[in-house]
Amino acid sequence: MTLHVPRPRHAPPRAGRRGGAVRLDEHLPLDHRLNQVYRLGAGLTGLVLLVFGVLGLIGKVGFFDTGGDTVAGLNTNGALGVLSICGGLVLFAGMVVGGNTASTINMVLGIAFILSGFVNLALLDSDFNFLAFRMPNVLFSFVVGLMLMFFGMYGRVSGRLPHDNPYWQARHPEQAAREARRRRVPRMPEVRR
Repeated sequence: MTLHVPRPRHAPPRAGRRGGAVRLDEHLPLDHRLNQVYRLGAGLTGLVLLVFGVLGLIGKVGFFDTGGDTVAGLNTNGALGVLSICGGLVLFAGMVVGGNTASTINMVLGIAFILSGFVNLALLDSDFNFLAFRMPNVLFSFVVGLMLMFFGMYGRVSGRLPHDNPYWQARHPEQAAREARRRRVPRMPEVRR
């Protein structure tokens, strides 16, 4: 078992970074407040997808049935139920791991949901609509995608990140190092004559 010793919040960025570029696999301390946001977003969305997928499979709908079977106002079939369960399990795994892994999973699945919305919007009235999407499904896909992207990008993408944020420190390594030195070096008292 490996123990993780988190870096102090005021630690300067690690040496060896090229040009201050942000890397998505940068490790946050385990108790960092952003970790709770990433986990909450992954967990809540994963729960919604799991419930939708399980309810879709309980109805014993055909795997590629394009009939009017609905769950919570959304069309479903066996394939969509299985995909929803898989997506929910991936999000739950991200919630358990937390940190940047949860954030990255949220962003990637958010983009996948938005792309799925566009693709299925194009396939609505075609013979290739194997997931039995209708307009409410497309809107649900867009909403879930935006929500996942919000939870994944929260604290990573902003113009006004606090200076103790590891992403801000990665983008501004020189200034973060100066601020860390100022915090460590006590000021010398002025000498009066």
